[in-house]
Amino acid sequence: MSQKNKVYTGTDWEKQFSYSRATKVGKHIFVAGTTAIDGREVVGIGDAYGQSKFVLEKIEKALDFLGANRSDVVRTRMFVTDIGLSNEVGKAHGEFFKGIDPVATMVEVSALIHPDMLVEIEVDAVVIKN
Repeated sequence: MSQKNKVYTGTDWEKQFSYSRATKVGKHIFVAGTTAIDGREVVGIGDAYGQSKFVLEKIEKALDFLGANRSDVVRTRMFVTDIGLSNEVGKAHGEFFKGIDPVATMVEVSALIHPDMLVEIEVDAVVIKN
């Protein structure tokens, strides 16, 4: 059986809903849906590009803690509250994953957990290091 490692960022939701930011099982890493929350404040209110950048940087910190980096990401899922924001979210995703090109999904959802959140992103990674 593979050892599990977990990352927590200390958000109220992690405690309230009993989940981790990311979990590593063997060489696979699963990062939970991540939003632009910093402590109790939403970052980049009204700015889908800024929120996306913040979220991707937050995801990268979780990956790093588990011994991975963005080049290990194989799949992303982006949830946006308005599909009209796809260019802004896609621009941040494209800049962050340039040359890595994970498979990606973007869908519109009716709402996220806080009304000022415009995007939520989750990723799966596979660490293949000798």
